[in-house]
Amino acid sequence: MNPDLDALQPYPFEKLAALKAGVTPPEGLAPIPLTIGEPRHAPYAGALEALTAHLGDMARYPATAGTPELRGAIADWARRRFALEGLDAAHQVLPVNGTREAIFAFVQAALDRTRPARVAVPNPFYQIYEGAALLAGGTPLYLDCRAEHGFRPDLDAVPAETWRDVQIVFTCSPGNPTGAVTPLGELKKLIALADEFDFIVAADECYSELYLDEAAPPPGLLQACSELGRHDYRRCLVFHSLSKRSNLPGLRSGFVAGDADLIAAFRRYRTYHGCAMSLPLQHASIAAWNDEAHVRANRDAYREKFATVTEILAPALDFPAPEASFYLWPAVPGGDDEAFTRSLYAEQHVSVLPGSYMGRPGADGVNPGAGRIRLALVDELDATAEAARRLRRHAERHA
Repeated sequence: MNPDLDALQPYPFEKLAALKAGVTPPEGLAPIPLTIGEPRHAPYAGALEALTAHLGDMARYPATAGTPELRGAIADWARRRFALEGLDAAHQVLPVNGTREAIFAFVQAALDRTRPARVAVPNPFYQIYEGAALLAGGTPLYLDCRAEHGFRPDLDAVPAETWRDVQIVFTCSPGNPTGAVTPLGELKKLIALADEFDFIVAADECYSELYLDEAAPPPGLLQACSELGRHDYRRCLVFHSLSKRSNLPGLRSGFVAGDADLIAAFRRYRTYHGCAMSLPLQHASIAAWNDEAHVRANRDAYREKFATVTEILAPALDFPAPEASFYLWPAVPGGDDEAFTRSLYAEQHVSVLPGSYMGRPGADGVNPGAGRIRLALVDELDATAEAARRLRRHAERHA
């Protein structure tokens, strides 16, 4: 077996299961999980109708590149959403089976293990970034996201000699788990660093359509490129998904877009990888990318939920004001996120994710996720509000 498998750390939910083992929560309280970022809102009906209407296409092999119609729908959406002057559907867009698969596969295709191969990731982070780097023969570089820098990496704190060994930098905006949004100025700074030190910027933007201020959608990496006049999007790729935008995590549908040379190489890799999107799923995806009304309604539902939960929790817990995504990132009383998570489950039958499970110790030896918990506000409003009330009672009792 690949010896790099031994370098993989347990997934956060494996660690959570071990933490809760042996604990019996109160029988009189219904369980409420706030752990996994799986949308519980209704999936976009138009996509399901398109899927059903084209089930007969299951009899056909799909192409790795996807149909021209799907690539066109994606390019049109991205141009509208991020005010791009152009995005070549034939050469700068590639449909993928969700961002998780695409992020992992891209690192395998892109990393050159014949030279120093560091992969910079925000810390705390989505664990696929780390696992992809390790299994491609690379070394993760953890860029701490702390409160004093808006829960975003401090690019100025990375010395030049470190940047020289970096081949890929992952960004995640809006952030998981923090919900922080990276401003255009920081994206442009990162692009300048990519030019100086010859690395790829890989932007995970799968939460980009879940934002609280309808007048201020989060900016994207391609948008930053466009404002700089880089319409070839050189060294830059973005990853998008229908999972959160359209409540379709089971569809496993997204796209990668940007630098045509990177797209061509990744397309070649995926031809051998054998993971083309089936044609019925492509039709469903076209319907979803072409409709914005359901996305606005989805944002409205999250906006109401954030307002309700914030009102309940703000007097008892400290957390950054939510900007986007569907997470809250509160600090816990006493600072021990594992102990708080276990006692919350034991006393209130509410499950959350310890922040330390999503981070690694930084240069100072401190895990920037420690002392916080991630709350995924994905359930319907009533259940989420009840979880917030229980969480507040628990926090006040253990303050």
